[in-house]
Amino acid sequence: MKAVFTYEISEHNGRNVILIHFPFNQRLIDEVKKLTGVRWSFSKKVWYVPDTMHYREEFNLIPKTIGKNALSKINEINQPYLKRFIETMQLKGYSENTIRTYTCEFAQLLYLLKNYEVVNLDAEKLRSYFLYCLNTLKMTENQIHIRMNAVKFYFEQVEKRDKIFFDIPRPQRPLKLPKVIHQKDISKLMEVTTNLKHNTMLKLCYGMGLRVSEIVQLKITDIDSKRMQVFIENAKGKKDRYVNLPNSILEQLRLYFKTYKPKVYLFEGQYGGKYSVRSVQQVFKNAMNNANINKKVGIHGLRHSFATHLLERGTDISFIQKLLGHNDIKTTLIYTNVSKKDLKNISSPLDDL
Repeated sequence: MKAVFTYEISEHNGRNVILIHFPFNQRLIDEVKKLTGVRWSFSKKVWYVPDTMHYREEFNLIPKTIGKNALSKINEINQPYLKRFIETMQLKGYSENTIRTYTCEFAQLLYLLKNYEVVNLDAEKLRSYFLYCLNTLKMTENQIHIRMNAVKFYFEQVEKRDKIFFDIPRPQRPLKLPKVIHQKDISKLMEVTTNLKHNTMLKLCYGMGLRVSEIVQLKITDIDSKRMQVFIENAKGKKDRYVNLPNSILEQLRLYFKTYKPKVYLFEGQYGGKYSVRSVQQVFKNAMNNANINKKVGIHGLRHSFATHLLERGTDISFIQKLLGHNDIKTTLIYTNVSKKDLKNISSPLDDL
């Protein structure tokens, strides 16, 4: 929106909102009224919209990283350090998810320090802290790694201390294989999901091997039905890529367009803008329950299943790497440990008795 607009994060009637300030002008009022979910506050005498990730991005506001209640638990002596921590990640162009994750992990350390300044910590104190996380908090290896990365970022990127973590060993991460859903179960998932929007969502997640963050980012203009390709913009690692649009989904997509009439994003929420990640995850969870599939797997399992099923059909691993958007072929090679393509031909010696 134009530079004449200014925005203020606030609360109104118990809801988190963004207030829109601008000089009185009928043309500007008409422009604001085009926003989905916009309301007029008689008490505040200002227009406002829901405080969503979509509008934070639209208005170029700081993304939600840590709630007011959590922030209040951090001693005021350490709050300036947290602010610099967040600002440094923003300047380096880190994704909103990374900023949110790292901020939460770094905040845990600040809670514990109370009125002790984080800048005064040395490698030995940090070593003790991570032992506390491991032995007392019983954090997993993956959780420890994420927390170490967040704290490491602060000291090395914000405070410019070199190799502060050189003497702090990291726990070995367990090798976890991707959880895959059988094709018959995926077919059941689609059958029980009768809502057109939800069904289309799940089919595209599986049919193109998309991350949940990618499905909500899809715009109408990203779909090229002539070339039967879909443009995935600014995905993980800030990489663009193309994926193939399944032939079987084309007619359903056209019906979806006519029915829902999305404006910008392919899947839009109640107030316009992107459909939320949590809502897509809930759609998948409901589908799993309705299909009576008793398997502990999240929606990312559709992406894992896409890769594994392609491999079992004989697709070259390098093509799968490109479709998934992996930088390193080693990341894609993990699916060879899941695929039954070759293993199913091996019989157990028990069968020879």
